[in-house]
Amino acid sequence: MDAETGKVSVSSDRPPVNSQGLTAAPLSPCAAFQQVVEDYLIRHRSILDVLSKCQESTARVNRAVAKAVTTCGCIRIEAEAQHYPVDADLMEMRRHMSTHLSGQLCDHCRDMVDAELGRALFYLTALCNLLDLQLEEVIRAETRRITTLGVFNLT
Repeated sequence: MDAETGKVSVSSDRPPVNSQGLTAAPLSPCAAFQQVVEDYLIRHRSILDVLSKCQESTARVNRAVAKAVTTCGCIRIEAEAQHYPVDADLMEMRRHMSTHLSGQLCDHCRDMVDAELGRALFYLTALCNLLDLQLEEVIRAETRRITTLGVFNLT
């Protein structure tokens, strides 16, 4: 634990230690990531910076996917109108819906998309930190909303 800030360090292989010198419970992956973001977000701490960085990083994810299609060609987009039976219920309709993707990301494109998604998660987590929200709680609440509303959630 950092004596000055009182924060638990997550960078060591040793278990975290609390202020009494006792071994603290290990952080969940979300909590550990949120702490790392808090520790390393230095230059762009303004809410305005973080909001614009969220948008920029999402655009970079879109660009990485577009480059996988247009430059590499490892994936293709084959879009057309979605066709499904008019009398299908929502669960059956899902079987008829297409992603419009064919192929798979090559290793290079997978690495690029992975890196851009990671950066987008970094700034989304920074936004949680600035607004004093716990990323894990946001995920839990959204999971509850999705599972409560089921297929009607995002239709």
